[in-house]
Amino acid sequence: QVQLVGSGGGLVQPGGSLRLSCAASGSIFSIMAMGWYRQAPGKQRELVAQVTRGGITDYAASVKGRFTIFRDNPKNMNTMYLQMNSLKPEDTAVYFCHVDTTITPREFWGLGMQVTVSS
Repeated sequence: QVQLVGSGGGLVQPGGSLRLSCAASGSIFSIMAMGWYRQAPGKQRELVAQVTRGGITDYAASVKGRFTIFRDNPKNMNTMYLQMNSLKPEDTAVYFCHVDTTITPREFWGLGMQVTVSS
């Protein structure tokens, strides 16, 4: 099992910044990729950003150039961050930490965190 604890959500004005963090524990040796998903009201959950154990990153087109995903230590998969800059109202959503693993059920989710971008 992998446990994920996220923090950092909140209310921010358009153009502002926010940093989300996600700490993994348990069978972290099994984590192959860590990422962030988000779900806005009435919309499907979507991948925001992901980083693999090898350090390869991937971003949704809507956040490229504004969001950065990174780990506290490139050698492990303990803690992951999402630095969100130049936030827009359309970034408002519940954000979820997620990992892909080599152990059943092959993925784990953290609790959602509300991010609201509003003036």
